[in-house]
Amino acid sequence: MPVLWLVIILGIVEGLTEYLPVSSTGHLILATELLGFRAEDWEAFNVAIQPGAIFAIVVLYWRTFWDVFTGLFRKDAGAWRFVRNLVVACVPAVVLALLFGDHIEKLLGNAVVVCWALIIGGAVILILEKVVRPKECNGVQNLSLRQSALIGAVQCLAMVPGVSRSGATILGAMALGVDRKTAAEFSFFLAMPTLSGATAYYLFKHHDRIAPDMVGNILIGSLVSFVVAIVVVKLFVGFVTRYGFAPFAWYRIVAGGAALAWLTLR
Repeated sequence: MPVLWLVIILGIVEGLTEYLPVSSTGHLILATELLGFRAEDWEAFNVAIQPGAIFAIVVLYWRTFWDVFTGLFRKDAGAWRFVRNLVVACVPAVVLALLFGDHIEKLLGNAVVVCWALIIGGAVILILEKVVRPKECNGVQNLSLRQSALIGAVQCLAMVPGVSRSGATILGAMALGVDRKTAAEFSFFLAMPTLSGATAYYLFKHHDRIAPDMVGNILIGSLVSFVVAIVVVKLFVGFVTRYGFAPFAWYRIVAGGAALAWLTLR
């Protein structure tokens, strides 16, 4: 397969899965392996194209961010709570990344870990969908400090590839009584500082892995992920509000099981 096709496919996978509770990192690892390439060789590329998906949230929610920005100058309490909640939720991931970053990176090319994380995560989603009864929160700014801190702690589970950052934050929020729409949007907003920081840290630490001839491919992959992520995010909130997360749980279980079987038999 030509490298350009792999670049486009990985861009599509990143845009499709970054904000769904199915693990973008896990899917990128499995997609690379399934297409006949070594996941370790494409690890830096997969991290470098994340800004495309991040920018999709900026475009889609620009009015929300503008209202928060101007609200800070107006000393609006809701705007300050919005920022406070995002900052507090980011702290656990920053601390763990600094303490255990090297150990976490060793898992990024492990497709078997991804498979088991997909299966177990799918089962957890099904259980939570049955037992949790979330209440309407009507916006990220209405989350409590405790809820934000706990959601940020749960997000750290996504450092294991295959767990899903969006899935961990959304389901962590729901377990704390947050409604699906607010949980999904908090996951989107939290992705911006979390993924931006993680991407910047990784590329600073491993800048030697980005060869000059990779820059063009990274730009193409980022553009593809940006376009696909815009479409996915637009549809996602309405879908989960109506149908819940069970469809994603069954997908995780089937995909993880099929990939595990393929890896075992190949």
